[in-house]
This record gives sequence, structure tokens and C-alpha cells, in this order.
Amino acid sequence: MLPLTPCPSFTQHLAAGEIDVYHSFEVDRVDHRLWLSTSQQGYRLHLRDQVIAPVAFTHHGESSGILTIAGESEPVRFAIDGDLIHLHIRGRTRIVRYNDPLRALTSANDETRLLIARAPMPGVVVATTVSPGQSVSAGMALMMIESMKLQTIIRSPQDGIVDRIHVKEGESFEHDAELVTLSEEGR
Repeated sequence: MLPLTPCPSFTQHLAAGEIDVYHSFEVDRVDHRLWLSTSQQGYRLHLRDQVIAPVAFTHHGESSGILTIAGESEPVRFAIDGDLIHLHIRGRTRIVRYNDPLRALTSANDETRLLIARAPMPGVVVATTVSPGQSVSAGMALMMIESMKLQTIIRSPQDGIVDRIHVKEGESFEHDAELVTLSEEGR
């Protein structure tokens, strides 16, 4: 069973109800994709072809808590260093790397030095918070999308200039669609 760990970006998505997207964690150099969805009992964990429920994490201080998966609770301790989570559970310490799904869905084009923010799921654009030519910093909100009644903020994966907005407010798009193209500053 893969332990679910609360890294900052993942916890922000979870707290905001923006959990209808795959997340990827690397454990022992192996990627594990998972997805959390809401249920009457809290959350369900989708891992490969399995659905495990209920899933919950209760904080007990800044670096510890109780992880409950399918009724089994385990105390966990963790330290977060960027995308690395040092996790101690069941007497073992592991280093887990959180691979941000929005960063993974961006693609760099070396010829033109453009960065494209792509859709993590099909949906519709609710609001656009930037315009072409605008300077943005890493983590800044570019637009808000909605999928299956859940809203997700698409953030800039790096500093840059908004080159093009591909999908207008109210328009729908498919998974992996180009949403916003950024160029590096000073280009």
C-alpha cells in the first residue's frame, strides 16, 4: 500500500477541493499515479486499478499525523523539502518525491523557448486572470477551470510572459489541451 503524504502543493489542492486530478509520487525511483475523489465517508484513493476507501490524514503537529487507509490507522512523521517528502511510517523511512501534475503537463519547446500550460483534465474555463503580454511569476494563477463541478486553478510553472491564451472563458477543452503559452522573460 502506497502511503499518501501531505506535501504543500498536494495539500493545497486537497484543502481547496481541487482533487479531481491525478497526482504522481516517486518512491524508490518508481512513479505511482494516484487520484483522490470524494465519497460519503471522506475520500477514495484510486491507485492503478484499485479503489481504496476511506482515506484520511489528520495532522498532529507540523510534522506528524495519523494516516488512515481502509480503516487502518498508522502514525506518520514527515519532513518536507520542496518536492521531497521524508516519510517515516511503520518503522521505515522513505524519501518520496511529489511530481506536480500541472508541471508534468507543461511542455518546453527548446526552439522557441515557450512553455505551454496544459489541461490536467477535460473541462471549461471559468475565469482567466492574465492577458497576453503580461509578466507572470512561478505559481501565479493563470486561469480557473471547472471539471465535474470542481474548480482548479491553473498556475504558472515558471516566471515568464503570457504569449497566448488558447481557450476563452466559457469554452470547453479536452484533457492535455493547450491552455496558456508562456515565453521566457527577456525573449
